[in-house]
Amino acid sequence: MPRGKLIVSDRWPAQLVLVRHGQSVGNIAATEAGESGAERLDLDFRDADTPLSDTGQEQARAVGAWLKDNEQSDCPDLIVSSPYRRAAETARTAVDHWGCGHELVLDERLRERDLGAFDGLTSAGIKAQFASEADRRARVGKFYYKPPSGESWCDVTLRVRSLLGDLRAGYEGKRVWLFTHQAVIMGFRYVLEDLTEQELLEIDHTTDLPNCSVTSYRWAEGGLELVRFADTSAVEDSKAPTTAEPSRSREANHVG
Repeated sequence: MPRGKLIVSDRWPAQLVLVRHGQSVGNIAATEAGESGAERLDLDFRDADTPLSDTGQEQARAVGAWLKDNEQSDCPDLIVSSPYRRAAETARTAVDHWGCGHELVLDERLRERDLGAFDGLTSAGIKAQFASEADRRARVGKFYYKPPSGESWCDVTLRVRSLLGDLRAGYEGKRVWLFTHQAVIMGFRYVLEDLTEQELLEIDHTTDLPNCSVTSYRWAEGGLELVRFADTSAVEDSKAPTTAEPSRSREANHVG
């Protein structure tokens, strides 16, 4: 049995695929704010309502076309999305171009990490408005640190564990596709692969997670086995540009 693993069961989906949402206007605003040194992202939306950019919509269509034309031409048994607009738009666009007639299920456990009082702030804004929090984060560490009124990465993994419980109970042997956000996908890796805090942070530090990238697992004896991570084949096979925020930039400007 893997080290300290609590989930010991043969009841798993046959396939679990996670798709990060397409580029959002928030991703663009974060890049611009970081480059200008602004304290806050120039956005008129709350995080949950942030839409896809034109490039993000193109990326979502590319995912649907790739699925239709490649090995995933058969529709899955279940398609679930974060209710946040950028993820749900990605899912609906991809599914429409895929040609699947399945109803899209929205589940709040797939939403992006709640940044609480840091929502909309850049690293410069946090340092200006919450100077003491930088020291606390350094002591606690990225995985366990919780912004004021927000969530830690550890909190996100609790949502992941809850959702996996439902999938194991109701979708054993089925193909499941999830459309979600960067921190949530990393939470799935942490739980499904029984990673340590240090292993997870090393992956986050060394590997970017591009918009509309695909991370997938398949059933293997004892659980789900990683097949691909941060795969951008769908976008690269189209004329849509590949976009990603490097880990350091993403953390500094708080987008996912």
